[in-house]
Amino acid sequence: MFTGIDEVDWASLRHAHGSAEDVPAWLRQLASCDAAERHSALDGMYGAVHHQGNVYDSTLACVPFLCSIAVRETVPDRGCIVELLVRLGSESGDARAREAVGAHAEVFVSLLADPDPGVRRAAAGAVVRFVHGPARVLQLLRRRIPVERDERVRLALTEALGLFARRHPAHTAAVDLLTAHSAPPHDPGQRLAALGQLALVAPERLPADLVPTAVRLLRDRSARLDRVPHRTRPDSLVGRIRRLRPSDEEGARLLRTLHNALGDRTADRTALLDGQLRSPDPVDRCNAVCMAAGLFRGWRGDHARPVALIGAQLGTDQDRLRDVAVSALAELFALAAPAADDLHALVSARPDLWTHRWERGSATLGAPLKALCRTGDPRALPVLTHLLAGPLPPAGLGYEIAHLGPAAAPLAPALRHRLGRIPLDSPDTGTRAAPLLSALRAIGDPDAAPEVLRLLSGAPAGPGPRSTVAGAAIETLDALGTTAQAVPALRALLGSRHAAAAAGALWSADGDASAVLPVLLRELTEGEPAGRAEAARHLGRLGPAARSALPELGRAARSGPVRLRLAAACALWHIGRDPEPVLPVLRAAWSRHPRGRTAVARCLAVMGPAAGPLRDLVAAELADPRRLVAREGGYGGHAIPEDEALLRACREALQEP
Repeated sequence: MFTGIDEVDWASLRHAHGSAEDVPAWLRQLASCDAAERHSALDGMYGAVHHQGNVYDSTLACVPFLCSIAVRETVPDRGCIVELLVRLGSESGDARAREAVGAHAEVFVSLLADPDPGVRRAAAGAVVRFVHGPARVLQLLRRRIPVERDERVRLALTEALGLFARRHPAHTAAVDLLTAHSAPPHDPGQRLAALGQLALVAPERLPADLVPTAVRLLRDRSARLDRVPHRTRPDSLVGRIRRLRPSDEEGARLLRTLHNALGDRTADRTALLDGQLRSPDPVDRCNAVCMAAGLFRGWRGDHARPVALIGAQLGTDQDRLRDVAVSALAELFALAAPAADDLHALVSARPDLWTHRWERGSATLGAPLKALCRTGDPRALPVLTHLLAGPLPPAGLGYEIAHLGPAAAPLAPALRHRLGRIPLDSPDTGTRAAPLLSALRAIGDPDAAPEVLRLLSGAPAGPGPRSTVAGAAIETLDALGTTAQAVPALRALLGSRHAAAAAGALWSADGDASAVLPVLLRELTEGEPAGRAEAARHLGRLGPAARSALPELGRAARSGPVRLRLAAACALWHIGRDPEPVLPVLRAAWSRHPRGRTAVARCLAVMGPAAGPLRDLVAAELADPRRLVAREGGYGGHAIPEDEALLRACREALQEP
């Protein structure tokens, strides 16, 4: 099994953390009879030899020994070894790794009939990926499926058949097999797997009653399962990863495949979720919540019905289902309103969930209360009042209060009190002040000016982490409209790095263009890129009073970073009301700076009929079923509300005056 392992110069090879001299010990431990040693060795392989999907010279050197371990029937947990080999050869995109694993493809052929179901399950996809000759691969699968008795392996074989059909579309016999396996007398799980694969490769073969069929098969499958808690070692990396997986991983994958294949057929996906979320099996409902969260993040539409059904899960005694449901609702912000009653009921019944205390002693707002705040529901106020009155409110509490907007006005005195007690010379002044300032801005509390000015007086004007305190304080004064008492402090900052923001706040305070216009022009032409864009935005607020800035704004709109060009173009409209120099810049920004589309749409809404030539952009955006953040790649914590803000701006831009 390890012949030649000591002849490899492992010390000269590398992995993610340096020399690979520790790899031989890991390889030997993978074949150990001790489960702890095997888990530790697998951690080492994933954490170093295949770290984040990368391939190293030591990775390639491991392949022959991993294959030798995989075929030794006396070794436990060999399915994990085969999974590792598949990942090495297919997930990295490295041709060397693919060739190294492919050179041992016959190993996977032999493992299709291995006594260990876990090995057979992992080998199914490996055969499709690494064995040469499509006709031979199809024949291997065709022969194995009828004789396989383990349900999990049958699912893997059906999924392997779908993978084959995607890789070799000319071999239509694979689609015929999938169609046959999607109908009786095959068991519900295999039929579900076949439907998911058909949706990917041959949607025209799907039954007309796909959704009710899938829901019925899911329930039939779940009724046949013996739900046994899956235990893994909590102190291993692989164990932690597995613990994060759904408790019915196969069931989750079956439905996830079908959901993903349906793509923008959101009506069908919503109906499917409806059936999943009404399942009598809590595990099926838990999987459904996770899939619903994926739908909400990636696709637009009327999600009120599945959101309400997710809210109905909050009364369960299943902790995992409740926690997953709360997490999904917290991502939705205002879209979670159909579940607000259920969130309020949970918050009222479970004071222990109001906060979450971390290992180091710090506390944050509990997920149910956070989700309720994000819906904008004022029923959160009594609990928030209680937390604000405590000795140490949860970190970041003000950010969640801000979602209540003016409805949080009863909390303003407590917020001002907290802000006034923050030490000005503390290194965490900014961290503690920022959430409170955010809440006071959202409330629009003019009585907060003294506390904000106190904070501003103690903040350094120069660069550094604490200078962000000054920026947040100035933004708050601007949002509150400021008062006469703020004018001296703001004038003193007109020569600082916060000059543009201070000028904008000063304009809000006294409307004196002669005081702020020279400052904003200076920042527009001489400031840093971010400051130049901010100066352009504030110049636009001055309107016709900033006509002398039109030449500089025109130059900024024609050149420079796209964000500056966008801000300058919007300012040109607000000041000069001439669409000719504005519209080309807005069209270019729409395509070159997708995250700036909300700002473009808002400018178009203000332009009214003059924005006519660009209405095709907002109309196309509203017609796209996919969220912008999903199209651009990646999700942020505020992806859904950001996309909803874009949609609102687009609708306003299309409204007739």
